[in-house]
Amino acid sequence: MSRSGSAPYEQGIKLILASSSPRRQELLKGMGLDFEIIASDADETVEKNLSPREIVETLAVRKAEAVSASLPDSYAPDRTVVIGSDTIVVLGGEVLGKPRDERDALRMLSALQGQTHEVFSGVACLSADRRNVSVSHRRTKVTMKAMDEQRILRYIGTGEPSDKAGAYAIQGIGATLIEGIEGDYFNVVGLPVSLLSEMLEPFGIRVI
Repeated sequence: MSRSGSAPYEQGIKLILASSSPRRQELLKGMGLDFEIIASDADETVEKNLSPREIVETLAVRKAEAVSASLPDSYAPDRTVVIGSDTIVVLGGEVLGKPRDERDALRMLSALQGQTHEVFSGVACLSADRRNVSVSHRRTKVTMKAMDEQRILRYIGTGEPSDKAGAYAIQGIGATLIEGIEGDYFNVVGLPVSLLSEMLEPFGIRVI
């Protein structure tokens, strides 16, 4: 577990991020929130007929619930809030997850280059006693530059695509591949902070 920052919580509330993602952790730190990190080991397989919105919301809730169920007795269930999140890239109805290997990354980036795709991030906030649950999502359109295979291979050679949905990171070197976005930038990074701040207020957690 780790802890960072400070924010005006109602007395005694603990906030937990159910993610090991350094990107989500940095965004939460940037909000000035005091939180602990407990990575979720939830199964991320979903039914094939789910829409992108349903996928990210389902997985966000599942991750938060898995961490909530694992908490020791020292955490007061009614004073502990867990955040779960999930992000996917969608191109022409196809969901692009993390690439299996470099060849898979080449396939994804070759499909994305010169095209506009969508990024969906789902967010779930729940009290550990599960009496209060809030689930939502954001969608952002991203247009990637047209690129030849050699440029794509050079990017893959940086190692950055290996654990990223859609095989790119908009907050890293992958930013140089992006021609434009329509919507929330932080949603593409992996955590729509504006949405999250609104969702946390009913739980007694205010950002500003």
